[in-house]
Amino acid sequence: MLATKTDRVPSGDQWLHEVKWDGVRVLVDVRDGATRMTSRNDNNVTPAWPDLSVPPLGDRDLLVDGEVIALNERGVPDFRVLQHRMHVRNANDVARLVTTVPATLMVFDLLRLDGQDLAARPLEERRALLEELPLADSTWQVPAAYDDGDMLFDATLQQGLEGVVSKRRGSRYRFDARSDDWRKLAHRHRGSFVVGGWRPQVGTTSRLAALLVGEPTPDGLLYRGRVGSGITGATSTRLAELLAPLAAGGSPFADDVPKVDASGTVWVEPRVVVDIDTHGLGYDRLRQPSFQGVRDDVSPEDLAREGDR
Repeated sequence: MLATKTDRVPSGDQWLHEVKWDGVRVLVDVRDGATRMTSRNDNNVTPAWPDLSVPPLGDRDLLVDGEVIALNERGVPDFRVLQHRMHVRNANDVARLVTTVPATLMVFDLLRLDGQDLAARPLEERRALLEELPLADSTWQVPAAYDDGDMLFDATLQQGLEGVVSKRRGSRYRFDARSDDWRKLAHRHRGSFVVGGWRPQVGTTSRLAALLVGEPTPDGLLYRGRVGSGITGATSTRLAELLAPLAAGGSPFADDVPKVDASGTVWVEPRVVVDIDTHGLGYDRLRQPSFQGVRDDVSPEDLAREGDR
């Protein structure tokens, strides 16, 4: 179930409010003693999170919805930290990262318990059952829900958290649906964009220094700018490896790319989604953009559908 963007925290007794986490969304299905963790685009991501795939309740049958997070040096959830783990599949590397980049599963919804389907139950009933589960002192945590959305908005802003998700109390859980019953409001100006090309570092032909990104619209992929900040070292190498098989003969953007950006660019098929922090959204060009990470849990089609709402 996906939240709809909003420009204000909804008020009234019919709403519960939660922290919006800066992580990766997963469904965790524990059935017949086996655990499967699934991403938003239905990929099996269990091997990436061995520290989270051993459920604190043992073999007890359940299905939960949550967010995998990792903390930065300030103790704040940070998607850039999580990037160091989310694409790694080599067992030895994963085992090392479990210690150096520990992860936590923030479980915010309970959809099945002991064989009983709970998705059609009202949200507050699912939350009550979830909060009764003995998950304390484990890698699974149940984040608090609050009645006062304005208070939570101010608190999350002061603490440097990503924002607020508000959920209608009586709502049922709808799989694969974006619903007005869940609404999200982020503090930071962060958006997801599609990569249409990359620029090499000056004096090289293969070292990736910047991405050219666009926004899917009804008029096609519109160019939004060049992003170099945040791309260094291992990040540059990973991006180059990811984009190499997608090389294309021309620009995928529906509008003209300024010559200063297009010069020397290697065009790619518009299939990779990245998160970008910027000093302002809603402009034709991103302002002081900074690369935050690749979103392999979001597709260009997802962005196009969300933009239509």
